Amino acid sequence: MPGESEPRWRHDALTAVTAAVRRFPFTLATAAVILLLGLAVGGLWDAVSDRSWYPDIAYGLPSFEKGRWWTLVTGPLFCATPIDYLPVLVGVLLLCGLAEARLGTRWTAAVTAAGQLGAVLLAALLLFALRHTAWTWAKDLAGTVDVGISAGALCAGAVASAALASPWRQRLRLGLIAYAGVSLLYVGGLDDLEHALAVAGGLAATHWLRVPGAARTSGRLSRREWRLLAVAGLLLIAAILLVVWLAPGRSPVGETRGLGGPGWQVLLSLALIGLLVNGLRRGRRTAWRWTVLLCVLNALLGLFVGVVYVIGKALDEQVTVTGAAVFVPTSVVWTAELVVLIAGRDAFRARRPRRRAPAAGTRPPAPSADGDPRTRAADLLVHRGGENLSWMTTWPDNSYFFPDDDGSYIAYRAHAGVAVALGDPVGAADDRARTISRFAEMCDRTGLVPCLFSATARAAEATDALGWRSVQVAEDTVIDLPDLEFRGKAWQDVRTALNRAKKDGVEYRLVSLAEQPRPVLSQVRGISEEWVGDMGLPEMGFTLGGVEEAMDPRMRVGLAMEGEEHLHGVTSWMPVFGADGEPQGWTLDMMRRRRDGFRPVVEFMIASSCLALREDGARYLSLSGAPLARTGPAHAPTVLDRILDQLGAAMEPYYGFRSLHSFKAKFQPRYEPMFLLYRDEADLPRIGLSLLRCYMPSATVRDLLRVPAHHG
Repeated sequence: MPGESEPRWRHDALTAVTAAVRRFPFTLATAAVILLLGLAVGGLWDAVSDRSWYPDIAYGLPSFEKGRWWTLVTGPLFCATPIDYLPVLVGVLLLCGLAEARLGTRWTAAVTAAGQLGAVLLAALLLFALRHTAWTWAKDLAGTVDVGISAGALCAGAVASAALASPWRQRLRLGLIAYAGVSLLYVGGLDDLEHALAVAGGLAATHWLRVPGAARTSGRLSRREWRLLAVAGLLLIAAILLVVWLAPGRSPVGETRGLGGPGWQVLLSLALIGLLVNGLRRGRRTAWRWTVLLCVLNALLGLFVGVVYVIGKALDEQVTVTGAAVFVPTSVVWTAELVVLIAGRDAFRARRPRRRAPAAGTRPPAPSADGDPRTRAADLLVHRGGENLSWMTTWPDNSYFFPDDDGSYIAYRAHAGVAVALGDPVGAADDRARTISRFAEMCDRTGLVPCLFSATARAAEATDALGWRSVQVAEDTVIDLPDLEFRGKAWQDVRTALNRAKKDGVEYRLVSLAEQPRPVLSQVRGISEEWVGDMGLPEMGFTLGGVEEAMDPRMRVGLAMEGEEHLHGVTSWMPVFGADGEPQGWTLDMMRRRRDGFRPVVEFMIASSCLALREDGARYLSLSGAPLARTGPAHAPTVLDRILDQLGAAMEPYYGFRSLHSFKAKFQPRYEPMFLLYRDEADLPRIGLSLLRCYMPSATVRDLLRVPAHHG
């Protein structure tokens, strides 16, 4: 009802606003003052720079020479034109907000104020020293004034970058440097000079200030960081092309108006840079070679022009370099890009995989007796032991990474440039971090993004030491068998199912499905096809097996039979091997029931499996984890947790993961979290697409669009 929901909405909004004010008091207060002053003086619709009192509130060399030192306080509170309010307010909210979240309110206020004052005063000092030289740009700038607090916000962001983990630290720093550098060299206003000084000062301060929460750095660049530097260089060149084309001005090296070139030429250059950026991001050797070639050509051209210019000056000849304002800085950037590419050449070894290869990035494994990597993986799993989902690594469509001959492996599937490893490394119980690290190195060499899906808490601890991130994506439900008794009120439904089955003549058989007669196999396939047809979306794979997987003679299959020919339901169980080569437990995979059959057949089959497998020596059963389902909300839910919860709700009408998870609670299990382990939040969209393709490789775009459409 609207009347009932409105107070709740107001309460939630008020709670969110109160929490934001408590967490970001400096950021929100600064933005509010700027906005309110803009409203008060009409600066939101009329330029403050056109007012007669503008020189009295704007800072700069002319103001300081006239003794208007109060402008250091008044200037940061205004914006020169209405269009400036948007970037200034966004910059304050993002950069000061980041600093306040990472450094605290006092630190943020201090570095913002220091960065603002330092940049303004240092810019005035530089212009004072240079205005009597022949440098036209410095002469012109020495007579201008400015307003705004963006220099302080940029300094705060630069200092806060020290508290970020890699690669976000490098990304933020490169972004700030690129913005400040391009603006100064190709726009060249007083504010651009102040911004460049603020960014330089903030980054320099991180080396001698004890920044709260500063992340430790090894000092050595990883493959990913070299690739990031190379990509940043090309993006900087692209930004130069756009700025000169769309917003030319008077820069420190000259006038850039009219130097942007025709639009088609700019767009063609941007398209070429885009292709190279994508290849460098993946570490492709071909993209590296083409980029090196472009860098060499541009660097040689710059060197040739420089030599001609110097020789001409030495001979007292009149030499003019047309377009020097763009040509000179761009040549410097191309040369710096070449240095990065040569120094980090080992980061660009990946080659485009052949289409007929088993999977992108697979390193040829040492052959087993019959040369089949699946057979080798299964042998290692049986003799070294694994986790509850490890048997799935022996299924078809997996690729394998065998790190040398240490007896371990990782099974993965490659889609959308992502290598999705299934569960924990097998055979690496004592050194998961080492195997995962080497898997990540293989992915880096081959241009893939590594991640582990449905991994245990032990693997999460190992990757945490490597600087990876984790998010819970499911919960394993485990039934301990030694002391299991179906007594008490909590087991009422299970006892009812067992008694009802006995009364109706339904019995449980634990068999090898491949050995069953054809009529039974036909019923198993029929029940499975009926279940798939009811879903409305393609059958899922990856961590959800079917009849073909259940045909493996090493799996156990439970049948609920009435007489010799009437099948009510079927379950399949995957072995969980211990280090002694014997199954220590079993994991539920397929669970199907006839639509018009014995109603509590699922409860009956699971309870009967517990009893039968315990007799065979099993210590526990895993009912497996339902994707995107858990017993309760996350302790401190992140944005990613909320997205996963919404996705789980959207898929519930089709696959019933959450209903299945609730159903398993009838068996009083203990819960073990299962995680998605990944290195970088920026990889999550690609990881999500890859997971969709792992689970539903045959799904069409129309199928995928039906999920959010149904949920909405």
